[in-house]
Amino acid sequence: MKKRNISPTLSLIILSLILVFTSCKNEAKKTTNKEVAKTAYANDVIPFFDHWKLILGDGSNAGIINNFENKDYFYTTNDGTTNWVVFKSPNGGDTHGTSNNTRTELAQTKKWYPKTANDKLTATLKVMNVSATGDARVAASHSVVVGQIHSADKHENEPLKIFYKKFPGHTKGSVFWHYEINTAGDDNSGRWDYSTAVWGNDFSIVGTEANTSPEEPKEGIELGEAFSYEIEVKNGIMTLKFMSDGHETKTFTKNLIKSEYTTTADIPEQTKNLFVPIGQDGVEREEAYTGEGCFFKLGCYNQTNGKSPEVNKNWCSGAETHDGDIIKQYADGNYAEVWFKTGSISVSDNAVSNEGYFTKND
Repeated sequence: MKKRNISPTLSLIILSLILVFTSCKNEAKKTTNKEVAKTAYANDVIPFFDHWKLILGDGSNAGIINNFENKDYFYTTNDGTTNWVVFKSPNGGDTHGTSNNTRTELAQTKKWYPKTANDKLTATLKVMNVSATGDARVAASHSVVVGQIHSADKHENEPLKIFYKKFPGHTKGSVFWHYEINTAGDDNSGRWDYSTAVWGNDFSIVGTEANTSPEEPKEGIELGEAFSYEIEVKNGIMTLKFMSDGHETKTFTKNLIKSEYTTTADIPEQTKNLFVPIGQDGVEREEAYTGEGCFFKLGCYNQTNGKSPEVNKNWCSGAETHDGDIIKQYADGNYAEVWFKTGSISVSDNAVSNEGYFTKND
């Protein structure tokens, strides 16, 4: 058989084509790998997002957020071993509803009624940042709410808020929970919270001067230290359980359908010191939250804002907001950030649509 000689030019062309083809395959493989990495959405980490709408730190309602991320406020990350869902909100920016504070927070799409409830929320999280600035004499400064029960009706008050709070210069922060009275009558201006410590101090422990922190809590939780909570409401009784490695497990109960604060004589000493001096001295209706639709919230509800403490010495922190510029706020620590690893929700059969709450507040 006669051999065919391949010219050097043709050999060069064939070799070039092989190299181009191989390079394209490698590039395609790299691109594919990058695309796979990007598909780690929040619902891949915690598969319960059909039950929630997400309010972002710019005040907008992102709705039900399967296969969703927003790099400013809501995304996933990995700490080297585990995937987490990140919720982030600045000190200043557009807010949702009538609140003074920004939030990146899930709000349940259904509401349930405490008297007939059999509903439960669990979560494991770690707080990664609280505001670097804020008046230390203001009880809400340097704190973030990581879980709630909220009323969708009448005053829209909150029978539960779970806080984390850490002062600048401290290694350990405090975890505590609040019950807000469901104020009797049509005027809600007299409402107040009662705070209960879990690990560390309660809400009422503040600094003596604007830039002077109180004593550091001995049994507190550090930034980046994981803890878990369980919230169950059944037949009118709210049961709370808090757990963290190396800390005592704590359990609390609170009746949501029968008030213990129906007269001025029932107002606790903590409230007399914190809220009564600023005119928040109401009493609660006898049946508390009976007959009101309630729903869970979970995420990062930043409690530090830029409003002057002269407006309200408990809730207005006078913190740095850079006029709402989130890039500047994130750069110098004026934001809250919370990471969630696990979560679950159990919704009772008698729960109904919560759409009215979103219509009213969006």
